[in-house]
Amino acid sequence: MKNSLLTLAIVALALGACSDNDDDVSTNQTADLKLDIQGLDDLGPDYAYEGWVMVDGVPVTTGTFNVNANGDLSTTDFEVSQDDLDAATAFILTIEPSPDNDPAPSDVKYLAGSFDGDTVTLSTDFGPAPGDFSDAAGSFFLRTPTDELNGNNGNDEAGVWFGSPGMPPTANLDLPELPEGWVYEGWVIGDSGPLSTGTFTDFGDRDDDNGFSGTENNAGPPVPGEDFFNNLPNGESLPFSVVGRNVVISLEPVPDNSPAPFTLKPLFATAGAATAPASQNFQNYVQQSFPRGTVRR
Repeated sequence: MKNSLLTLAIVALALGACSDNDDDVSTNQTADLKLDIQGLDDLGPDYAYEGWVMVDGVPVTTGTFNVNANGDLSTTDFEVSQDDLDAATAFILTIEPSPDNDPAPSDVKYLAGSFDGDTVTLSTDFGPAPGDFSDAAGSFFLRTPTDELNGNNGNDEAGVWFGSPGMPPTANLDLPELPEGWVYEGWVIGDSGPLSTGTFTDFGDRDDDNGFSGTENNAGPPVPGEDFFNNLPNGESLPFSVVGRNVVISLEPVPDNSPAPFTLKPLFATAGAATAPASQNFQNYVQQSFPRGTVRR
């Protein structure tokens, strides 16, 4: 009888162990999350992309990846908890420092979308991403308000300002208000490469830089922009002219991964010869510059 009871006890323990193991296997099951994204930039060695699924309102990481100079993702398949994928309602792509000591998502939320069945269509126009730029518009004018000499000196082609000319100039950029983690930046593409006019979030105020400007009223008018008189990099020559050059407004992550313009460039134009009081219109450049893609579970 004792032997029978001992045998039953051992069987019961074995069955219990099997039951626990079965539960563990179920809990630890994983499934594939597949990314198909075009148009992402190489972030360099100090940053990486990271995916997140929203589960019951909480972000759960799906893993990090890099992108090479050709735009190829270092990996497109990610093993994620089956339970998390089944419960996920949205996907978010962020830019993170590398290495990253913070387990939470950064403020730089880049692309996002909600699951429609098993698929997410990614865009900047969802939840925490920067916004909808499909109707982005605005204009700029050529003038040199920071010239050290008073009056019109025939050099207005050396400055570019984002807004409508006047006394004072006024804001006219039709762009979304950005969430934390992003700023706008103006650019003129010079002979040596992109020349920043400064970063800004307020269209009716000065930007954060006037490093190329003159000495009279050096801060400039109350709109973003720049005159190109001083401190030009090697490869540029004076007198500088904006005419015939590409003028761009980009979105930049904070912190910024590169001194060059980021991928997101909602507004673009090639400057003509007309100077203030004439205005020149930007083109909407979203279709050409914004990344696109899908996520599938």
